Amino acid sequence: MAPTTHLLASWIIAAKTTDNPRDCRLVALAGVLPDVDGLGIFADMFNRAVGNVDHEYYARFHHWWMHGGLAAVAVTMVLVCFARRPGRVAVLALLVYHLHLLCDFVGSRGPDPVDKWPIFYLGPLYDHPMWICKWQWPLFGWQNGVISIALFVWAMAMAVQRGDSFVGVISRRADAVFVRILRKWRDSWRVRFEERK
Repeated sequence: MAPTTHLLASWIIAAKTTDNPRDCRLVALAGVLPDVDGLGIFADMFNRAVGNVDHEYYARFHHWWMHGGLAAVAVTMVLVCFARRPGRVAVLALLVYHLHLLCDFVGSRGPDPVDKWPIFYLGPLYDHPMWICKWQWPLFGWQNGVISIALFVWAMAMAVQRGDSFVGVISRRADAVFVRILRKWRDSWRVRFEERK
């Protein structure tokens, strides 16, 4: 699934299960950090731009370095160092990290039906895929689209109610502006709806 979908899913879980903004951000980050091993795509784009197509970092390393149990434990240990409630953050970080793996397991196939993304749960120590989903749906399939839209609507409704959103994982200042705009839209829609009555 796309990193934005992972962010929405992990933020919703974090927002429902943590009791302070810092821990919420940390848990939400745990659900997105596995995709750090996909940053090789930028090196691949640069290599193609300069005519060097010998390296395929994205295809080689994505789902291998950070999409496994060892990385889940390492990321959780780092995030716990910054948590207000370390025990809760540890459990939730491991949970959303593994939710990321599950989502990629079922919804990250390439455009070709044989282009399945396996999970290297013991990677990078062991380079044999542990699990491959035979019925994995495409990354850009309708299933991921429906899930992403549903999570987005849910997260927006929560943001209006809570006063903070998934944007706060990146920037608290931008989050305040985002929520203020959402609440302004909500209020304007309420006024319009009441005028029509």
